[in-house]
Amino acid sequence: MPTVFPFPPKQIKSERYRRITRSALRATVVLLFVLCSTFVTARSQTDSKEPVIAQHVPAWMDQAIFYEIFPRAFSSIGTINGVTAELDRLQKLGVNVLWLMPIHPIGKTNRLGTYGSVYAVSDYYAINPDLGTKADLLHLVKAAHERHMRVILDEVPDHTSWDSVMMSHPAYYKQDAAGKVLYPHSWMDVAALNYADPDLRKYMVDMFTYWLKTFDLDGFRCDDAGDIPTMFWDQASAAMRAVRPDVLLLAEASQPDLLRQDFNIDYAWPLLDTMNQVIMHAKPASSVRDEMITQESRFPPGSWHMLVSDDHDTRRAIVRYGAQAALAASALVFTLPGAPMLYNGMEVADTAPSSGPALFEKEPIFWESGHVEPAFPHFYNVMIPLRESSPALRHGQLVWLHNSDEDHVVTYLRRSPEETILVAVNLSNNSFTGTLEAASGPWKEVDLNGSTRSEEAGMPSAQAATLPPPEALPALSLPPFGVRIFVSSSVSNAP
Repeated sequence: MPTVFPFPPKQIKSERYRRITRSALRATVVLLFVLCSTFVTARSQTDSKEPVIAQHVPAWMDQAIFYEIFPRAFSSIGTINGVTAELDRLQKLGVNVLWLMPIHPIGKTNRLGTYGSVYAVSDYYAINPDLGTKADLLHLVKAAHERHMRVILDEVPDHTSWDSVMMSHPAYYKQDAAGKVLYPHSWMDVAALNYADPDLRKYMVDMFTYWLKTFDLDGFRCDDAGDIPTMFWDQASAAMRAVRPDVLLLAEASQPDLLRQDFNIDYAWPLLDTMNQVIMHAKPASSVRDEMITQESRFPPGSWHMLVSDDHDTRRAIVRYGAQAALAASALVFTLPGAPMLYNGMEVADTAPSSGPALFEKEPIFWESGHVEPAFPHFYNVMIPLRESSPALRHGQLVWLHNSDEDHVVTYLRRSPEETILVAVNLSNNSFTGTLEAASGPWKEVDLNGSTRSEEAGMPSAQAATLPPPEALPALSLPPFGVRIFVSSSVSNAP
């Protein structure tokens, strides 16, 4: 299958998203050039060379459920302590990797909006006093660890604010022929760092290891990782693993080369693009299958990707898609291979803006949204424990199933020696009544309103009259943007 490059969807306005996908395209082109330039030499060599595989991931990765936190918006007080106060709720939700968006001081020069972008860092070694103190961060990490949750910090190594403490070292920054410091791309509120300078590289490596050693962090989400030379990541990842061998490194990128040696996991941006195109622009639902197959062919064996439908660089999924379609997208995120991610209140159907101008203001989560859209907390209260308890969903084989309307419906199995999970998701606003490529019973259907029922039990749901019982498989009905999930302990049910 030919490589499919991840072009950004028209509806996403984020310049950061466009940068990520452009850098992924450039990296792929460079990779193709290198492969072509070495092809003749490679053919003359023996086949004994070890295959390239992905960077080893921590043993707990298949249990990871990420939760991105924007501290300014997460609580009414908008501080680190405001996050700590909610750890019990997050633990009950079932998320276990807390990603803190940048907590460093924000520059004032060329500041955007009222509060500025948290990605315009003025001092990598300090904490924004509006958010709290280093003691507050230590307390948060300790309290999270006591609840068996990990904490990763969002670092921004590509650029700083214009009034950064590092500006006293001009060589740290990219400059034009006249010595004028440059900004990256169209981001005029930040100044681009120069990784050709060895002193800058050492400064940044020391910065990463400082936070690991001092605060017992579990890793980092590395902003705009694809725009930083791989040779730096080789140096930085080795230094971090010398401090903590199981450090988790998440690349904000979708580039195969970053997963070969340095990062454990990246973003499944192309899948997000595909979901947008299918749900919003009526692209065939089978495009989801095609993208997953393409992803597997592009990346080293064993690669891990963080699956997202909502984050701070996009309009909220519930706004882009509508409520039911947002849950359909989340069903894909939680049942396809990879590590799922929730963003800042999406579990209660929060609609507070997150990207663009809202990133520079304070838009607190409206936690009462869950009472307005009760389907959202119900969905995640079932889906997260299901994934946590299911070896098939965490690391099972993915098997695509044909169905009678692949323009609108996607169907697949997740299969492990212990069980088989069948997932059917309607990605359209049309009802579906048809068939799929699956054997009949015995199946149990997961009621996404809160329980599991077997073939003999009635469905405790308002849809009981319209949905056929599970023994009717391979016949299947789905409402618009509907999701049905079936479980079997008999692998003989798989095609």
